[in-house]
Amino acid sequence: MKLIGMLDSPYVRRVAITLRHLGIAFEHQSVSVFRDFEQFARINPVVKAPTLVCDSGEVLMDSGLILEYLTLIAGPGQAYASLTEQVRGLRLTGLALAACEKSVQIVYEKNLRPAEKQHGPWLERVGGQLEAAYTQIENELARQPLPEDGTIRQEGISLAVAWSFSKMMLPEQCLATHYPHLEQFTAYAERLEIFVSTPAT
Repeated sequence: MKLIGMLDSPYVRRVAITLRHLGIAFEHQSVSVFRDFEQFARINPVVKAPTLVCDSGEVLMDSGLILEYLTLIAGPGQAYASLTEQVRGLRLTGLALAACEKSVQIVYEKNLRPAEKQHGPWLERVGGQLEAAYTQIENELARQPLPEDGTIRQEGISLAVAWSFSKMMLPEQCLATHYPHLEQFTAYAERLEIFVSTPAT
């Protein structure tokens, strides 16, 4: 199968790391939705990253749906101890994806729209949503840290990918000193081989 998209996208990187985590062989094609629009359109006319081309030739998009497919073909993985634990994992993953979404919105507004046309109140609102997502994550990790024992689940992958992306793209808004538990866990995750071999570049 082929994963299409740039690893500087948190959504593409999330899928790539999960593929490695599940031990699923894949080919990565670094095709940009901006610089390589026509090339991307020949693979997926919607031009949405990440795009996954299955071995059957079917084309899937949206990181959440791609991960659902990967889970199906990988078979039963590391089970959660309880429904409560699984719900917490889903909640953390949802918060991480919200942080990704808000980070991307701010980056696009600042980098793609002329300064004189940027909407200050909207940027302030989205920035507040970004802060709220990371504050809730930080509070969850302060209350109950994720394991740092050489293992990782999807919530951990999503949190670390989101935080690394936000810090890289919005350093003035995402200060490590404000989220020490998230910073510590991300540092742990980024040392894992599945992260090291999938850099955000």
